[in-house]
Amino acid sequence: MGTAAAGGGCGGCRWLPWLGLCFWAAGAGAARGTDNGEVLPDSIPSAPGTLPHFIEEPEDAYIIKSNPIALRCKARPAMQIFFKCNGEWVHQNEHVSEESLDESSGLKVREVFINVTRQQVEDFHGPEDYWCQCVAWSHLGTSKSRKASVRIAYLRKNFEQDPQGREVPIEGMIVLHCRPPEGVPAAEVEWLKNEEPIDSEQDENIDTRADHNLIIRQARLSDSGNYTCMAANIVAKRRSLSATVVVYVDGSWEVWSEWSVCSPECEHLRIRECTAPPPRNGGKFCEGLSQESENCTDGLCILGIENASDIALYSGLGAAVVAVAVLVIGVTLYRRSHSDYGVDVIDSSALTGGFQTFNFKTVRQGNSLLLNPAMQPDLTVSRTYSGPICLQDPLDKELMTESSLFNPLSDIKVKVQSSFMVSLGVPERAEYHGKNHSGTFPHGNNRGFSTIHPRNKTPYIQNLSSLPTRTELRTTGVFGHLGGRLVMPNTGVSLLIPHGAIPEENSWEIYMSINQGEPSLQSDGSEVLLSPEVTCGPPDMLVTTPFALTIPHCADVSSEHWTVHLKKRTQQGKWEEVMSVEDESTSCYCLLDPFACHVLLDSFGTYALTGEPITDCAVKQLKVAVFGCMSCNSLDYNLRVYCVDNTPCAFQEVVSDERHQGGQLLEEPKLLHFKGNTFSLQISVLDIPPFLWRIKPFTACQEVPFSRVWSSNRQPLHCAFSLERYTPTTTQLSCKICIRQLKGHEQILQVQTSILESERETITFFAQEDSTFPAQTGPKAFKIPYSIRQRICATFDTPNAKGKDWQMLAQKNSINRNLSYFATQSSPSAVILNLWEARHQQDGDLDSLACALEEIGRTHTKLSNITESQLDEADFNYSRQNGL
Repeated sequence: MGTAAAGGGCGGCRWLPWLGLCFWAAGAGAARGTDNGEVLPDSIPSAPGTLPHFIEEPEDAYIIKSNPIALRCKARPAMQIFFKCNGEWVHQNEHVSEESLDESSGLKVREVFINVTRQQVEDFHGPEDYWCQCVAWSHLGTSKSRKASVRIAYLRKNFEQDPQGREVPIEGMIVLHCRPPEGVPAAEVEWLKNEEPIDSEQDENIDTRADHNLIIRQARLSDSGNYTCMAANIVAKRRSLSATVVVYVDGSWEVWSEWSVCSPECEHLRIRECTAPPPRNGGKFCEGLSQESENCTDGLCILGIENASDIALYSGLGAAVVAVAVLVIGVTLYRRSHSDYGVDVIDSSALTGGFQTFNFKTVRQGNSLLLNPAMQPDLTVSRTYSGPICLQDPLDKELMTESSLFNPLSDIKVKVQSSFMVSLGVPERAEYHGKNHSGTFPHGNNRGFSTIHPRNKTPYIQNLSSLPTRTELRTTGVFGHLGGRLVMPNTGVSLLIPHGAIPEENSWEIYMSINQGEPSLQSDGSEVLLSPEVTCGPPDMLVTTPFALTIPHCADVSSEHWTVHLKKRTQQGKWEEVMSVEDESTSCYCLLDPFACHVLLDSFGTYALTGEPITDCAVKQLKVAVFGCMSCNSLDYNLRVYCVDNTPCAFQEVVSDERHQGGQLLEEPKLLHFKGNTFSLQISVLDIPPFLWRIKPFTACQEVPFSRVWSSNRQPLHCAFSLERYTPTTTQLSCKICIRQLKGHEQILQVQTSILESERETITFFAQEDSTFPAQTGPKAFKIPYSIRQRICATFDTPNAKGKDWQMLAQKNSINRNLSYFATQSSPSAVILNLWEARHQQDGDLDSLACALEEIGRTHTKLSNITESQLDEADFNYSRQNGL
């Protein structure tokens, strides 16, 4: 019902609304004016003293093709009714009026209607839709009806998004996306399966949401078929492309059968079949063996010997084995009793993949470092060593070598060859194994190498695990209804608590920690840990809207080469998969950026990312850095080259360890792309200034096995090099560190430094602003002002016929998959903005969001300016100039 306006009325007159006058017919009396300029009759006929009341008001209407539409009004008591369209009165000639008497009340009822044509709507150039309303008069004043809009109906040809076919395992989730063509009025969507309509009310497993997507929560074999999205409005119907869904079943093994009877060959068998269930619809066949055999006499089965010659043969072989064993033991005892060096020489090839072999000869009495190839064989002992050798003080007659360049191992290989063994006809090198000696350096010794002393002297081997270690990094903050942000400084780990996630009048102390000890997540098969293990809590806290957890990772992201999984640790300490990053899920959402993964969750716990390489082109990003420090020997300078996962927290652990050892960063760290092609990593020192510095013999190049780098989940991987000055006056060091993967990427670290701390230029480890405010609460923690955020949500949460809704907001912010997750949220736009906040916590780039919103506006305008040639016969020409 419209509003009523008091004022003079007139009856039996010809009303000209665009002039504001009422002209009476001849004989009815002369017209007179009023103070407000109205012209009223000399006498007013008697009528009930009531304002007009609308019995029927004009309704919104759509023009189909070129057919005009009729707008109707009915009011009582009413002397006149006229239409006003777009603020202007409609000419009287265009009105059709009917008058009747309400028998129950005795009041006069007047009904009026007008026709609105397509041409009138197209010729209107206003900021809003074409509209009309009625104005009714009685003796006491006027009443206005509601405004009715008139629009040209259409439905475009092409779907904005067609459903895509999928292959899913049985009981997996199926999500088919559909965005219907733009139309006025907005199209209704119906799903067909094999040309039959789907009724979600009859099947609780199927959900058709307001955003037009089809969700099947747990796929069944019967859900396989061809799915079509149907869109229709009052103008036309449209069919999307059909999407073929295949629900497959992977085969599984029955349980093993009973063992068969023991055969003459002392073996029995058991079998199992791939029928529980059998593979269907292209599912994988069962993995593993279908038949298994084993000895059935506990190894005591003796096959028949045909004749005495076989007995003689086996006896001779046994005697030969015993003789060789005695010979080897004798040679070993002889070498131990006649060697100045013993067997404590470490072969670093066991650790580094092998180095070049070299020979040298030493005189038993005299200088242990004298190299003389002309010596007589009976006066020398010749040894061949594989691995880096470090020779020191010639007066000490001690052979010194590097310790384990990586984590200490439980035992170390020693390979020795002497001229005595050659004379005995044993050309191959014998192998011995000896336990390494654990221990620590004397107080204040920061050397990266250990010394192996002769017998009766105490050996010292550097043990990295003896350095001060931390089991976890931890930070806390108290948060309430206004939300906030919790940041772990210099680690890349953060937690965003959205506004309203915590109920009003409540507050929680929320903590976040990173495990820096041995990872509890042990990788299976080819799976690799790509991130730190991050814990957030308390675990019993409930949130009303998802929070955003940001975890750094070291994968070179590509869906063609990696399958990335999010895993969560249970209360029993086991790790379970939450989801694959590329999967569809309504329980959580993962957005994988180049250096971090942003996860939307509704429960706290311990989370980590793992990756499964699909091809050998999968790449892990490593951060390579070089640190240096003086050794106890004033002429020596130690270089330590680290290769760690490219996550800020992994490098922070390196920095902390180096601070304990007095190390200084000598060059800005660089990224190395390490491929999963099984080739090892080589680290070498190049371009050492001659006559100023020298490196220990045969230690300029070290090699790390592929598996040690690829699955480096323990302490930081590093190699150590020792350089020696010729004179104490040398204070400047320049050289190059080359880190390269065989048949892969290479990086060069340029070292240009002073070994004197007072002259050395400090290189910053981390940006300082990252550690300023670990916990921020309330509005200051968010980049988007709350008022602007509310307006964005109000605009995009409401479905829009022209496509300007939260799905377009997601698309313009590079969120293109698993949109069904947002569809389940009470405010999809708010969750999308939370994800934007998590991604832009460092730069706070509001310009990017503004550009996205501006682009949505431009897209909306372009869609409104598409010409009639893009519509089929059932569509109609429209443009922005026509008010649509």
